[in-house]
Parts: sequence; structure tokens; C-alpha cells
Amino acid sequence: MTLQVRIETLFAQGADAPRDEARSVVKQLRDALSAGALRAAEPDVSAPTGWRVNAWVKQGILLAFRFGTVIDQTADGRGLFFDKDTLPLKPLGVASGVRVVPGGSSVRDGAYLGRGVICMPPMYVNIGAWVDDESLIDSHALVGSCAQVGKRVHVSAAAQIGGVLEPVGALPVIVEDDVMIGGNCGVYEGTVIKRRAVLAAGTIITGSTPIYDVTSGTILRASPGEPLIVPEGAVVVPGSRPIESGAGKDWGLCVSTPIIVKYRDARTSARTALEQWIR
Repeated sequence: MTLQVRIETLFAQGADAPRDEARSVVKQLRDALSAGALRAAEPDVSAPTGWRVNAWVKQGILLAFRFGTVIDQTADGRGLFFDKDTLPLKPLGVASGVRVVPGGSSVRDGAYLGRGVICMPPMYVNIGAWVDDESLIDSHALVGSCAQVGKRVHVSAAAQIGGVLEPVGALPVIVEDDVMIGGNCGVYEGTVIKRRAVLAAGTIITGSTPIYDVTSGTILRASPGEPLIVPEGAVVVPGSRPIESGAGKDWGLCVSTPIIVKYRDARTSARTALEQWIR
């Protein structure tokens, strides 16, 4: 049987699945994810979003949580760390071509890091995530489980790229190539950020968040069963809109909302380019 069929079969068996077999399959899955041979989601030009979910990969990750045993994972006597033995840290070396700057960062095995990725402390990349070549994960940033981050992306300090494990068929957060994610941003619930978009510091986007495009006078919303898509090259800033009914209107309250103020131009690119000196 293929790895996919084995995982789907074990997942369907639930708690009754053979424990040793499940643990063996999880190890194979982690190895394939770490090497970049498998992805939780991958580009698909035939899909409306341009991406296809590999739900069985998520099922395999959930098997790791169910059939792991909590062990002491403290390294060199520093700190106290206890986690499931099916979810170890990713083994990295100089040959990996990845810079992990000292200071408390963690990358779980089963995450893929491309050549030239920089990890500034402290940051965290969870299992199933994909971080492509030359991207920068800055201090206090999170790349959640199964999130897909493209090439030359800057995930700025304290930004969060949310993970999506359940439901297994849901599209994880997708950040395409050359995107700038500003400090303290949050991208959640299967949102797709198309290439070269820019999120200004403090922008929060979820699948249920409407985005107001003042350049075209349109409001972008997720379609039923589909994620919210931030258009290619959009420059998005945090904003607000008034509550138009009930007590919120009477009190003059507003709710936060992202706003597209323009589309990327040469000036934007110059201001958001990754600094080559730090490489």
C-alpha cells in the first residue's frame, strides 16, 4: 500500500489502529515532509484558489498526536521540555543551508525549511509547515502546523501564520512568494495571501474577515467553502468600519477591518525588500 492509503486506513480505525504500525507510518510521513517530498497543501492551477489540500497528510500528523508517548526532550540540561516522542525537533546541520540564530527557536520535525531560510530567535515552526527558500522568520513569529510560506517571504517580528489541522480537509494558511507580513500581523483560518502582497504592521485577517478595497470600491469576502483571498500585490493596512445597527451604532462604535489602500509599486517594493546584508 502507498503511504497515503496506509495513513487513511489507520486514521479510519481511530483509537483501534495498531499502535506500532501507526508510529512507523508517522515516522515515514515526518521524513517525507521534512525533505519536502510531501506537502500538506500544494499548488494546483485547476483549483479556484490555486492550491490543493492533501487531507491525508493532516490525518498522518493527527496520528502522531494520538499515538505518541510523552518523554523528556530536555537538551543539554537547558530548560525543561516534555513532548510526544512522535513529534521531535527537526534535525538541522550546516549542510541544511538554514540559519537558526541562537536564542530559543524551535522547529518540529516534519516541517520543511528551504535553502537560505533565516530563523531569528525566538521563533517556532510547527509540523507540516513549509517555509520556502530565502524566507525570513523573525523574532517571536509563528508558522503554524501545515501553513505554507513561499520564497523570499518576510514574516516580521511577532507575526502569526496560523495552523490548520482540523478539519483535515480545510485549506491551511497559504502565503505565496515575495509577500511581506508586517510585525504583529495575524493570518488565520485558511486565508490565501497571493504573491507580492504586503500586510502592514498590525493587520489581522481571518476567513470571515471582509477586506475593503478602496482602490476599486469592492469588498472581498470568502465564498462558501472557500478561503479568503488577498489579491496579488495588494497593500493591506489595518482600519475600522462603523457598526451600523443596534447599541453599537448608538454608541458610535467601530470594528477593525483590513483595507487595501493600493497595489504594490516600485516604491513599495523598495521599502519592503529583504535586506541582503543580513544574509
